[in-house]
Amino acid sequence: MNEDQLRDSVVAAARSIFTRGLTHGSTGNISVRFGERIIITPTGSSLGTVESEELAVIDADGRHVDGNRPSKEAFLHAAVLRARPQAGAVVHTHSTHAAAVSCLAGLDPSDALPPLTAYFAMRVGSLPLLPYHAPGDRSLEELAETTARKSQAMLLANHGPVTSGHSLAAAIDAIEELEETAKLFLLLQGRNVRTLTPEEAAKLAGAK
Repeated sequence: MNEDQLRDSVVAAARSIFTRGLTHGSTGNISVRFGERIIITPTGSSLGTVESEELAVIDADGRHVDGNRPSKEAFLHAAVLRARPQAGAVVHTHSTHAAAVSCLAGLDPSDALPPLTAYFAMRVGSLPLLPYHAPGDRSLEELAETTARKSQAMLLANHGPVTSGHSLAAAIDAIEELEETAKLFLLLQGRNVRTLTPEEAAKLAGAK
């Protein structure tokens, strides 16, 4: 894709995420890799109304190089894309059920959600829980980059999920699957649950 097409794909994805309730207000951000640079949604914008000409451009270190001022979490997107050279996009939302799970005490920090469904195992895999940092706190950057080397998704404590994918569509698929699994996880609280076994999950890892 050329730059204009990539920008249009970000706007289309933003509209889709917003209209389906995966973001609200001015929360959430989307980025796509464009050569050595990264196109990302700007700070203070709603994914429901952002336009292509309003998008920001940062470099691989998260520095603002063109366009509107980027999201204050641009460094997070840059960190994930540095860690995952095969990834082409990153999506971060504050979707209700995933954010709710991120507020729970007693989660496994190495894997916050169990593999309840085959599609979670395929599209998300493990879900490390990163300790709380205030939005925009760059002390999260190194930890996020290290985590992203081993996992395509992570959950920020008391905040929300981050996913990456080889394409923007793949990153969105992962964030949707993560949100639906978080919803199932909350619905099933207090019940006896059968999760996928480690062997069943391993067979599905990386499948589509």
